[in-house]
Amino acid sequence: MAIRNILNEREDALHRVCRPVTNFDERLWQLLDDMAETLHKADGCGLAAPQVGILRRAFVMDFGDGIIEVINPEIVERKGKQEDVEGCLSCPGEFGITRRPRRVKLKAQNRHGEEFTMEGEDLVARCICHETDHLDGILFKEHVIRMLDPEGK
Repeated sequence: MAIRNILNEREDALHRVCRPVTNFDERLWQLLDDMAETLHKADGCGLAAPQVGILRRAFVMDFGDGIIEVINPEIVERKGKQEDVEGCLSCPGEFGITRRPRRVKLKAQNRHGEEFTMEGEDLVARCICHETDHLDGILFKEHVIRMLDPEGK
C-alpha cells in the first residue's frame, strides 16, 4: 500500500466526470488499498478516486468501523433534508454549511464486481453524496449555502 497525493481543487481532474470501473482486478484492488491508507493518513471520512488523480467511479469511506469500498455508485433514493458543516480533503481549511438529503440509499459494486446496496443517514448520507459528487466533477462548494470563516462561524 502507498499514500497517494490528494489533489487540490485547482486540479482539472476534480472537475471532470469519471468513467465507470470495468476491470475488477489487482490494479483496482491496489488503488482501493492505497486510497484507504491515504484516507486514514489524511484523517478524513471519505476519499474519491479523482482526488488522487484517477478518473474512475470509485470511493472509500470510513466512519470508525472499517473501510467501505464503493464502486460505480448510484444513489437510488433520497429522503429528507439536513444542513450541516462540510469540508473536503481537496479544499483544506475551507468549510461551509451544505444542504443534503438526510437519508440515502446507494446501489454499487464491491472490489470483486458484486452488487450491493446500503443505506445511510446524517453523516453517512452526506459523505455518500459528497463522494458521489466527486465522481461527477462536483465539489462540495456547489452545495454550500453559507461558507464559514476560519473560526467556524
